Amino acid sequence: MQLPITPYKIRKAWKYWRHFGTKEFMNHLMDRLEPEDVPYGPWFEERRAKDAELLRQRNHPPKERPLISIVVPAFHTPEKFLRQMIESVTDQSYAEWELVIADAGASDESEETGKKRRSVREVTAEWMARDSRIRYIPLEKNEGIAGNTNRAVGASRGEYIAFLDHDDLLEPDALYEIASAISLRHADMLYTDEDKITEDGGKHFQPNFKPEFNLDLLRSNNYITHFLVVSRKLADQAGPFDETMNGAQDYDFIFRCAEKAARIARVPRVLYHWRTHSASTADNPMSKQYAYEAGRRAIEHHLERTGTDGVVEMLPDFGFYRVRYPVKGEPLVSVLIPNRDQTESLRACIDSLLDTGYPRLEIIVIENNSTERAAFEYYRELAARPEVRLVRWKKGFNYSAINNYGERFAAGDYLLLLNNDVRGTISRDWLTEMLGVCQREDVGAVGARLYYPDNRIQSAGVVVGMGGIAGSMFVGLPRGRSGYLHKSAIMQDLSAVTAACMMVKREAFEKVGGFSTALAVAFNDVDLCLRIGRSGYRIVYDPYAELYHDESLSRGPEDSEEKVRRFQGEIETFRESWEDVLKEGDPMYNPNLSLKKWNYSLRV
Repeated sequence: MQLPITPYKIRKAWKYWRHFGTKEFMNHLMDRLEPEDVPYGPWFEERRAKDAELLRQRNHPPKERPLISIVVPAFHTPEKFLRQMIESVTDQSYAEWELVIADAGASDESEETGKKRRSVREVTAEWMARDSRIRYIPLEKNEGIAGNTNRAVGASRGEYIAFLDHDDLLEPDALYEIASAISLRHADMLYTDEDKITEDGGKHFQPNFKPEFNLDLLRSNNYITHFLVVSRKLADQAGPFDETMNGAQDYDFIFRCAEKAARIARVPRVLYHWRTHSASTADNPMSKQYAYEAGRRAIEHHLERTGTDGVVEMLPDFGFYRVRYPVKGEPLVSVLIPNRDQTESLRACIDSLLDTGYPRLEIIVIENNSTERAAFEYYRELAARPEVRLVRWKKGFNYSAINNYGERFAAGDYLLLLNNDVRGTISRDWLTEMLGVCQREDVGAVGARLYYPDNRIQSAGVVVGMGGIAGSMFVGLPRGRSGYLHKSAIMQDLSAVTAACMMVKREAFEKVGGFSTALAVAFNDVDLCLRIGRSGYRIVYDPYAELYHDESLSRGPEDSEEKVRRFQGEIETFRESWEDVLKEGDPMYNPNLSLKKWNYSLRV
């Protein structure tokens, strides 16, 4: 939904143009103006909990019914917003809650248009007379949002603590869904999907549909934000909001909770509405630029606490960050390139590898039944290069078997799986970029952002279930565009990445037994990633490693009867192996999103 153009929005656009420059501003504008495949407003209204469902929830509460303390730091909250916020809590279908409002403006005299404005104290007193679960905490002074929130938490009594801004709204089933997740998943940290509402509360827009806990996405952006609920035990372990982190105090707190949480659960329903107005970061990120510097420091502190080497940079998009992971030492990287003919593609691929300047590369070309003379002439050229080795796979084409065979000749601790039609001519540092990420102890595999020769995205990570089995995201999106919530352009954990350019930790590859040879051509990379993920490693999509991919030049289209039959057989093999993921949904995606379109469209 595109909101009306106003003088305020024109001024805001001018500021953004000055910040980004013309080219980047136009890319961002195109992302924002992209028509919705499914309009969000009607979609949301159709899926809100209806009266009958809310009645059922009231009559049949979850098995476990913890007291949830909703803490709200308030400061000169407009009366209308305050009333709407309180009403959104009292309308909850789950009864075991308390609302703790800590008023930092309790001692102030404030006026509005010449008349004394009804204070937070007065408005809250009205509601307290109706509902004993509402509590008012007057604060002697304004200690900032972090300090005021700490005072509210200190006055709360619940087993779980929920964080609500003084001008935002909850859906009436928010606490029921949270309590249900606590009961079913025994989580000590939970969060929900959210959207934004206009200042008058009349329109919903810009939904944020979130994955299950995603560490690298959190290091790129505070995607969790609202609605955050944590157990009191976890809050005590994490410590209070840091008053030196005002503007990003929630980001810092989320990191500290995530580092200590026993179980983190996402509730994939839009249950929180973030109100937008000209002074809020929800509508105008430029209004609180100090918050983004605080966000950078929050990530730095998190990296220090977890013993992770990394340099944090603020991206031009406000609230988004890049962590650069430095390469430690000079480990040997073994590059595996299956090849059949396609001499010029292979030459461009190897030239771009050598152009990276990385000093410890071994390139293993796995020859598979080439027939063209040019290929063998080029092989003779390569024989003169000490970093290149040619091995021969004489059987028929089986991508999995070929790479498993090539791995036997590799000596490196890191394997770079590379198609012969991939070339890294966009930047020279793509290999070290991937290596720095792959060296992290928790990472098993890293995938790149790949483009077709016309500078449109070929793959920006893979979602399981997309198109029925698995598919790449953002296919066809022009380079420079970042897509839904910038997800094509920020680092994040995914369930799978394409092996057209994938770096794998050798120990992870061997731990799972390499590729499954039952998947000769299709979905073998997805299967490998899922098995590596299940063995305890992260699969990371790294958009800062950018390369071109001509895609499947060697194999050609799947157009013969034999190839179609083989493809269908591999679909069934994958289905049998990963029935649970296909049924339950990719945890790094969101069940509210389409599995038919690559652009984070709504599911209908």
